[in-house]
Amino acid sequence: MILPGLVSITFRKLKAEKIVSLTAEAGLTGIEWGGDIHVPHGNIKTAKTVKQMTLDAGLKVAAYGSYYRFDDQLFFEDVLETALALGAPLIRIWAGHKGSAHILENERAQIVRKSYEIAHMADEVGVKVAYEYHGNTLTDTLESTVSLLEEVNHPNIYSYWQPLTNHSLKQRLNGIKNIGKWLTNIHVYHWDESGRRLPLAAGEHLWTQYMELIHRLPEQRYAMIEFVRSDDPDQFLKDAEYLCELLAGFN
Repeated sequence: MILPGLVSITFRKLKAEKIVSLTAEAGLTGIEWGGDIHVPHGNIKTAKTVKQMTLDAGLKVAAYGSYYRFDDQLFFEDVLETALALGAPLIRIWAGHKGSAHILENERAQIVRKSYEIAHMADEVGVKVAYEYHGNTLTDTLESTVSLLEEVNHPNIYSYWQPLTNHSLKQRLNGIKNIGKWLTNIHVYHWDESGRRLPLAAGEHLWTQYMELIHRLPEQRYAMIEFVRSDDPDQFLKDAEYLCELLAGFN
């Protein structure tokens, strides 16, 4: 089952109340709340308020989109405490600051070691941990992502997926197939090769292929809109309508 949702940082300039309202209006079911703006890391009071606001609207907290990157800028204990107050079943993290081709051996070893530690810490309180699938991190390629997941080798470490603009269609489809057993949520958007944002429906020929593979995987996950053309709420509503129609064809 794939549920439709929204990543809150799609609308960084909007208040949490407006994001909840837009998500409900769009007919989506869950929100991944960002840790930089809407639910700041360590702000327990805000986390509890946003959780209740989300639930009162008949929505679910899909995840906590943290900016934990295995450095000294942010402590995972604070991230985890915030996620628990928010009622998030999963924490999204970033695999460092460097791409797989540029990271040093000792830096990579530290990410592997700490990944195991935080996965275990979160597992003890029933929260999943998943890497962002993103450039300039250790998950910038399929090969590096799989290698990292296998080396960490903890049952509570997972990965997101999104269609990276520097990956070919073949690479994207292979990514879904090979990350499948670790795959949690999907970030949904449609950009051209230059990074220009386009209406989601314009990528129907691509997203139909992605979802054909994703819907075969076991367990429930969210497909969450992240970024819309011109940061326009009206475009978001159109993208959400298309996403719901797309998922209805598979669920």
